[in-house]
Amino acid sequence: MSAKIVSAAKQAELLKEQGNLYFKKERLSAAIDAYTEAITLCPDVPVYWTNRALCYQRKGDWERVEADCWKALELDKASVKAHYMLGLALLNSQHYAEAIKQLEKALDLGRGANPAAYMVEQIWQELSKARYTQWEVATAARRAKQKEIRYSAETPMEDDDIVESDESEWKAISRLREIYQEKLRTIADIFNKAAESDIPSEIPEHLCCKITMDVFRDPVITPSGVSYERAVLLEHLRKVGKFDPWTRAPLEPEQIVSNLALKEAVQAYMLDHGWAYKPYY
Repeated sequence: MSAKIVSAAKQAELLKEQGNLYFKKERLSAAIDAYTEAITLCPDVPVYWTNRALCYQRKGDWERVEADCWKALELDKASVKAHYMLGLALLNSQHYAEAIKQLEKALDLGRGANPAAYMVEQIWQELSKARYTQWEVATAARRAKQKEIRYSAETPMEDDDIVESDESEWKAISRLREIYQEKLRTIADIFNKAAESDIPSEIPEHLCCKITMDVFRDPVITPSGVSYERAVLLEHLRKVGKFDPWTRAPLEPEQIVSNLALKEAVQAYMLDHGWAYKPYY
């Protein structure tokens, strides 16, 4: 490697550190300038792109966040931060399916042997919001479309201006009206059945906390293998005693662990069964 390339790399690293310092002091424009200079010197270093994207995110410039994250992913497909921030940018532009795809990728990578594993909880919360928003938007659009189709199907059949010229014609018209009423009942039945997917069903017991009997929001699991709602369990340990409420085994607060698999199971069930489950933001 030539001395010129080494010098450019060192200078780029110094600029990155300078940008980090500016970022910590909330001097976002100065940080962006520093990262941009680093990118100019060494455009193949993905962290420079993700650092600048984070600055743009703080400024609410989502188009630039998206552009920088795509570039970072060209250089490093395993970048948790790039997938995560790209997901947020796509969510902001209402590209829900692609946003969820990117956030799911970030979550998978964050759970692996990646040093950004500390981001897992934050990623999961954003993924949960994205899934809920997608469900909410899809449900609203589906109901609006059903209403539109139902109105267009029913309205043309309404005709109170029929001229009754003779008895045979009147009988024919009466029969047509009977057929029309039967079709209306059929249409109503079809739409009622279609709406059933938006009507909540009873939640399975394993998706509910054993103490509150309410659906999990932030489940944790104990060494005994029992899951509880985090806030409720911590309150039990503080007020009642340091033991597992179900198994009575000794339990310290630091022994409880987030049950992300159960969180996802709850979210998946809610989406599949039409529950308007809104996660804690």
